[in-house]
Amino acid sequence: MSAGILIGVLLQVGNYLIGDLDFNIFSMTFSTYGFFVEGIFHAGGKIFVNALKMLVVPLVFVSLVCGTSSLSDPSKLGRLGGKSIALYMFTTFVAVAFAMSTALLFKPGEGFNPGTSASTDYVAKESPGFVQVIIDMVPSNPISAMAEGQMIPIIVFAILFGIAMTYAGEAGKRLTGFFNDLNDVIMNIVNIVMNFAPYGVFCLLAKLSATVDSSAILAIFNYFINVFVVLILHAVIVYPLLLKITTGLNPITLLIKMREVAMFAFSSASSSATLPLTMATARQKLGVSRSVSSFTLPLGATINMDGTAIMQGIATVFIAQVYSVDLSTVDLLMVVLTATLASIGAAGVPGVGLILLALVLQQVNLPVEGIALIIGIDRLLDMTRTVVNVTGDSTIATIVAKTEGELDEDIYNDKSLASQKSVIE
Repeated sequence: MSAGILIGVLLQVGNYLIGDLDFNIFSMTFSTYGFFVEGIFHAGGKIFVNALKMLVVPLVFVSLVCGTSSLSDPSKLGRLGGKSIALYMFTTFVAVAFAMSTALLFKPGEGFNPGTSASTDYVAKESPGFVQVIIDMVPSNPISAMAEGQMIPIIVFAILFGIAMTYAGEAGKRLTGFFNDLNDVIMNIVNIVMNFAPYGVFCLLAKLSATVDSSAILAIFNYFINVFVVLILHAVIVYPLLLKITTGLNPITLLIKMREVAMFAFSSASSSATLPLTMATARQKLGVSRSVSSFTLPLGATINMDGTAIMQGIATVFIAQVYSVDLSTVDLLMVVLTATLASIGAAGVPGVGLILLALVLQQVNLPVEGIALIIGIDRLLDMTRTVVNVTGDSTIATIVAKTEGELDEDIYNDKSLASQKSVIE
């Protein structure tokens, strides 16, 4: 990341001080600035962005089918499942709405110079009316919707498909196995693309640093602060407030006992990798029963992506401001709806947040290339939002356990357990 920024800055400074230099390769003349910035770095960055866009439709469709078919199991979706899902969806909705409100208020993207190429090369498409948006949510041709990247219709069709699979008997079970296998394959493709992410990020940042002025650096810094502050506020205000209102428990106790989980989540940037530790902490330090924790926490690792929703909400508004696009009320509602629904079935592994951001940007007709503006600082934010995600998982598990009479309050209130270094043998 730093290498890309450094090389981009050196190219820009060199071009300013001594001008563009020409060199010959195979009897062909190239300019230094154009060869690297508009050639190698541009191509490498575009290939990486295309790879992210390539993954959006298959990842979202298959993961939603898998997630919905599992969640719609009649043996699971009783009062316990319904309550868990409702709370997870509520906190995700609050997260993205709160995030977008702060971005609209503080306008981090307005730090860009409106004369830069980033803000003048893109012309926004006209948004459809609210009634048409509602109509288009149900696809007349789901295959066409996939080909055109119309994400809300794809999400609706995937959810319906997953629910139908649970009522299809043996045929549904066979399809469930197929989609689970397919999901594993797609996640391996995600891992392959993410293994090349350092090179893609290098190219994106090198070109960005070579073509933007100092105002862009300030804008990106403002974006980082906006996301980071909202993530912290959501973790230390929204979750504790929800826990206190619904259960009367002391939320400080939960936050203290979650320290080990938070540190592991921060270092791994993966809700799925943190799940064993989250479940052990919930049972042994928070007093959540095994029956509740074994269902609610894996469910949360699958559908509770509040940290990712916060990033998507702010990033969408930020990129719209950079490209001088005014998001309508319908657009803002679609961002909230898309980010909330897309969290169902999203894999809790590093890098998926950027793919889901591409989904949200496409839904409101913003250029996916805008991801290049924020990708360089996303790793640290990814680590932070994973902490938010696992904190939310444990909070909701505690609330559900308390309201179902499945919480051992003696364990929850035992302060000596907070000092235990590890709950995993």
